Amino acid sequence: MRILLLEDEPDLGHAIKQALSQERYVVDWVLDGSMAWNYLTRSDLVYTIAVLDWLVPKLSGLAVIQQLRDRGSALPVLMLTARDGMADKIQGLDAGADDYLVKPFQMVELLARVRALQRRSPQLEPQILQVGQLALNCATRQAIYHHTNGTSSSVELTNKEFQLLEYFLRHPHQILTTEQVRNQLWELDTETLSNVVAAQVRLLRRKLATLGIAAPIETLHGVGYRFGECP
Repeated sequence: MRILLLEDEPDLGHAIKQALSQERYVVDWVLDGSMAWNYLTRSDLVYTIAVLDWLVPKLSGLAVIQQLRDRGSALPVLMLTARDGMADKIQGLDAGADDYLVKPFQMVELLARVRALQRRSPQLEPQILQVGQLALNCATRQAIYHHTNGTSSSVELTNKEFQLLEYFLRHPHQILTTEQVRNQLWELDTETLSNVVAAQVRLLRRKLATLGIAAPIETLHGVGYRFGECP
């Protein structure tokens, strides 16, 4: 799950990004509305939720929401603001915000509101993803292999292993370029090594091998990867 965070207060932005990252989200944090809009309109990025501060430089969070809705986007948006008047809340919600959180706030409340938006999201997928005999429990981060004899084996995944397998299971049989995988699983402001995707795929293959199966991740040299059926 990928979140766009628009917050121009450095300390608060860092704290929010850290809290969301600990909840297994990939978070792109930007400081002004123009950059937020650039990220939201990129064809190679798919966001699950946007958390937007209202009063930020260049383009307000409110204007970003209005432009999203004008484009027909149903992306769930949580608006952050110090403006706590009833008229302000009505203006934010009428502009297209799905929820409204007044500063200062407790981080646990922000996380709860993000989870609530995720449950209501039109992009929400089942908590159990399955391709062939391999399943992924998105709540527990466990990969589960259902053997032909009726038994099953499971293994717990690291944060990045979980994100990678989830991405593959949401796009089975599709060719995913290395760039697509890198853009979707790593924050844009993170400096990544050129072989970071290949290294993470190797780790995931090893982890799945502990279930007694050959990981069905096909490497297409010079292109990327394709996830097929589990034997």
